[in-house]
Amino acid sequence: IVIVAAYGAVWFIDSLPEPAETDIISKSGIHWHPELSIYIKGVKQEIPANIGIGAVHEPIHTHDATGTIHLEFSGLAAKDDVRLKNFFKNWGKEFNSTCIFDKCNGEDGTVKMYVNGAENKDFENYLMKDKDRIEIRY
Repeated sequence: IVIVAAYGAVWFIDSLPEPAETDIISKSGIHWHPELSIYIKGVKQEIPANIGIGAVHEPIHTHDATGTIHLEFSGLAAKDDVRLKNFFKNWGKEFNSTCIFDKCNGEDGTVKMYVNGAENKDFENYLMKDKDRIEIRY
């Protein structure tokens, strides 16, 4: 039964359509390290160690609390795989153009994002790249 289930899982994964050529970042894997900083009202927030590491080792994870995000994909890596929202999903935290954690746009502040020093309005849809410096401020 286990062999049949494993075969079925492999068949299902192999039968999934491959992303369009323009959406593929690499067919042979990536190992990138963007850096993330989050500030709420000027106070730097801790990005914990081992986000995405547990019973399932997610390809987007942290090893320590430095803010370095590890993108470790073996084989095919597509644009949708490296979106910033995937990191926040693994972390179980909210992030989009209107909210960071429980802080949402309003009288108390506004969510802003900077990538490599320049304001960026892609927010959760940002395609992370190796050595990016991503800063989120509220």
